[in-house]
Amino acid sequence: MAEASGQRKTVLLTVLIAVALAAFLWMVRGRIHFDWHALGRQLRSVSVSYVLAGVAVVYASYWLRSMRWAVLVGPTRKTSASELLTSQFIGFTVTVLFGRLADLARPYLIARKLSLPVASQLAVYSIERAFDLGAAAVLFSITLAIAPRNIPHHTAYVRAGAFSLAATIFIALFALALRFAGERVAEIARKVARPFGPNISAQLGDRILDFRDGLRTVTTLGEFLSASVLSIVMWGAIAAAYLLSARAFVGDAVLAHFSFTAVMLVLATSLGGSLLQLPVLGWFTQIAVMGGTMVAFFGVPLETATACGAVIFFVLNLDIIPAGFLAAHLEGTSLRAAVQQSKTAEAA
Repeated sequence: MAEASGQRKTVLLTVLIAVALAAFLWMVRGRIHFDWHALGRQLRSVSVSYVLAGVAVVYASYWLRSMRWAVLVGPTRKTSASELLTSQFIGFTVTVLFGRLADLARPYLIARKLSLPVASQLAVYSIERAFDLGAAAVLFSITLAIAPRNIPHHTAYVRAGAFSLAATIFIALFALALRFAGERVAEIARKVARPFGPNISAQLGDRILDFRDGLRTVTTLGEFLSASVLSIVMWGAIAAAYLLSARAFVGDAVLAHFSFTAVMLVLATSLGGSLLQLPVLGWFTQIAVMGGTMVAFFGVPLETATACGAVIFFVLNLDIIPAGFLAAHLEGTSLRAAVQQSKTAEAA
């Protein structure tokens, strides 16, 4: 019953957002002129070699992610990146197709493959998220803080870099607090969240303890350094895929010479837009967020920016779908079954 109720709520939320978006577009239809023919021309002029290079870099990032997971699970069970790669493919495919709520499929699939408790892989998932956030923040801090002075909106870049650096320091301090006083931090979080309901309060405390347990999976300095280096290299590869996707628009003067600094701003807004990724509808919101960033900060024409956002979303997200279906076939399961199994395990 709880599962069916959760599914109904997700469907209802998707419908409400779709209706609100349709109403907004109807209200502003006379103010925004969008040339669909220009969008088609821009997509047809894209350099296929740049796009394929971006796809190759993204697939390399999945290999790096598998290597990092192998490092994090190493103290419990020795494994390899190749053994974990199919679970990564399936997990990210179901996230693209079924939304962010299906992201927990990966730890469940890996737990089943390695014959480990699900809770242990949820802990690894928690620390993986922390390494992701920390590595991205480090890249943002360094790249944005040293942005050239002649770049448009230089002040905004510097402020973003300073904010990202502050966030990095906060994450490090919070991780240390959890590592040595996790129970106390979880109890404080439960008290703060209690006005929002007992379920939310309990879940927040449990997630913090999962995060604390994840931190305990890193038992040596070597493991920490290995995971950190892999995280930074992986996020550098992801940023490179964004850059290759933008430069695929060889006919646009701005995008053809897009800088790494500029693409980091697009990457940051894209991550913000993906925090609540709904099935299918979230694809268009992310494209709109990236396109809006390119229009507002770099003066890229709306049609070109939209086309670029669509190519970036394809390279970074949709291109994993064929590999996900193939991996599910090789593993003797289906994408929908992977989602349902993860929901069942989570409820348990």
